[in-house]
Amino acid sequence: MELEIIKRAAEELLKRGIVKAQTGIVLGSGLGDLAEMGENRIEIPSREIPGFPVSTVEGHKGSLIYCRLWGRQILMMNGRVHLYEGYKSEELARPIRILHLLGVKTLILTNAAGAINRSFTPGMFMLITDHVNFTGANPLIGKNIDEFGTRFPDMSRVYSEELLGIAERAALKLGIKTARGIYAWYTGPSYETPAEIRVMERLGIDAVGMSTVPEAIAARHLEMNILAISCLTNKAAGISPVPLSHEEVFATAQKVKGQFRDLVKEVIENITLK
Repeated sequence: MELEIIKRAAEELLKRGIVKAQTGIVLGSGLGDLAEMGENRIEIPSREIPGFPVSTVEGHKGSLIYCRLWGRQILMMNGRVHLYEGYKSEELARPIRILHLLGVKTLILTNAAGAINRSFTPGMFMLITDHVNFTGANPLIGKNIDEFGTRFPDMSRVYSEELLGIAERAALKLGIKTARGIYAWYTGPSYETPAEIRVMERLGIDAVGMSTVPEAIAARHLEMNILAISCLTNKAAGISPVPLSHEEVFATAQKVKGQFRDLVKEVIENITLK
């Protein structure tokens, strides 16, 4: 059933003029500036794609964009859905699987996250090297779709070391502050408590957010090359001197959107298509 839904969505997108692209981008909270760029754009609202989950969160427009950008054919998700919106974990993975059927081999995931590492500051970017799943959910639970990958995929290296190196060199060239770090997936929609953040800090986690991990698991299952970038929009609960809010997250992401755009541009231009 799930495979049929995914194939039907891909077929509809092909009918709408989206031909295969090797690079996909998922734009997180407040990072939708890239969605306005590109040549020969085709933008399709998520609600018009059969089976495609529709975002209900401010800062996540909910559309799929196909365009020519920086010399590459790109598929961009302008916004994503989350577990806290009531979606099942397999539905969080569905857009990634649709991108796969449209030819995407390299996936750039982005998000807004809270900084736990006390040396990290709001406005900088964290390149995700690994993740911890605190939700108990996994998009691969249920009948395995053998067409997409093995029943028990290896997660020893989810995030591409090659792409991490490209991103670090790009940031150095542009004078953009980045750091490597471990990201934790938390269900939300409530923010974490100070006690929960203290536990994560002791476990060596550097940042926390409410997305990205299910997409990364699905993409790894499909053997995609994955780069994940967190825009650190605030310090986490108990570390931040002020109460947390979605408005703060969105405002910080807006302040650094130019740096984010430049970083992604430099990364994409230096990816070797295989």
